[in-house]
Amino acid sequence: MQTAPIIEEKKVQQLTVYRILFAISIGHFLNDCMQSVVPALFPIIQQSMNLSYTEVGWIAFTLNITSSILQPVFGIIADKKPAPYLLPVAMLSSLIGMLGLALAPNFYFVLLSVLFIGFGSAIFHPEGSRVSYMAAGNRRGLAQSIYQVGGNAGQSLAPVFTALIFIHTGQSGTIWFTLLATIGIIILFQVSKWYKKELQQSLSKNKQQSKKDFIINKKIILAISLLIFLVFARSWYGAGISNFFHFYLIEKFSFSIEKAQIFVFIFLLAGVIGTFLGGPLADRFGKRTVLLFSLIGCAPFALLLPHVPSWFVGPLLFIIGFILQSSFSVTVVYAQELLPGMIGLVSGLIVGLAFGMGALGAVVFGVIGDLYSLHTIMLFCSVLPLLGVFTYLLPTDKVIREMHS
Repeated sequence: MQTAPIIEEKKVQQLTVYRILFAISIGHFLNDCMQSVVPALFPIIQQSMNLSYTEVGWIAFTLNITSSILQPVFGIIADKKPAPYLLPVAMLSSLIGMLGLALAPNFYFVLLSVLFIGFGSAIFHPEGSRVSYMAAGNRRGLAQSIYQVGGNAGQSLAPVFTALIFIHTGQSGTIWFTLLATIGIIILFQVSKWYKKELQQSLSKNKQQSKKDFIINKKIILAISLLIFLVFARSWYGAGISNFFHFYLIEKFSFSIEKAQIFVFIFLLAGVIGTFLGGPLADRFGKRTVLLFSLIGCAPFALLLPHVPSWFVGPLLFIIGFILQSSFSVTVVYAQELLPGMIGLVSGLIVGLAFGMGALGAVVFGVIGDLYSLHTIMLFCSVLPLLGVFTYLLPTDKVIREMHS
């Protein structure tokens, strides 16, 4: 049994600071745009560099594992000693990665470039979560949805980048994203100034705040571990669709690259809508209910997906994407309630470690694709939402409140 100090929060900031929320959401959008460039390039560099599916999986793994391993580390650091100006530094790291991708002559240089992108993401997310939390006022659920929808929107643009940019410009088109990174640096520098000011005001009031302990008992450890496992399963499914479904459509239905990417975009766009609406749904029906619905609810549609004709693929992908991602922001808020006062760590564990470990899925799926077939990858993915049945083991919202009362 462990005890962890927590500061009793005073309602110092009652009003929601929307200009900062939208600014950090835009920063989140631009950060995840940088990340989405990598899978957007897969159809291009797979042909130009003659990559195997396993090598494609390793690129996705390198990008996400860098972020997933380092995010909890930066999250702990952010909780103990916030560093506002790391936000523009994170975007600078992504800028270097974009430049590297544009010039990469081979597979290994691509891996090095995506390391910079993953490193930037690992720095950005814990500090970004702290900013959204501080700017939320009394509307933390809404604030988390605004913040997360920016990131999910950025991720959803990968197939659009492929169809509208990289099909025509090739790998060198990545150079244009350094402009987006530069815009991101400017925006995040302004956010950092507000962040620093808020931290100074918070420090000046520390003497007025009292401390207490909350107990990190076995129930909380079990609950957070189970939550990470469920996000892990959700991210594996997302990795299968985002990284390999376009290859599957090209092989099975003889789609062009552009047409195949449209279907992936449908899935990701539906996820953006689900992310935004998941918060209000959780407020009405409860966080655990939405968590359960997001996996079990999409399971029948996921099981159908590998077996339907081409005309039915789009509607199914939209339904799956919407339901699956409806718990995205809800998961973070649920984890924050399990571990109050540990915002950076929660961001690192849920948005970073659990979600990023979906990169392992990309490697596994790549090996399956090379050894067996793309259809086998889709069959494997289709059963993953069934793991949502374990959500029944999570404590209800009421039980969590009682834990810390």
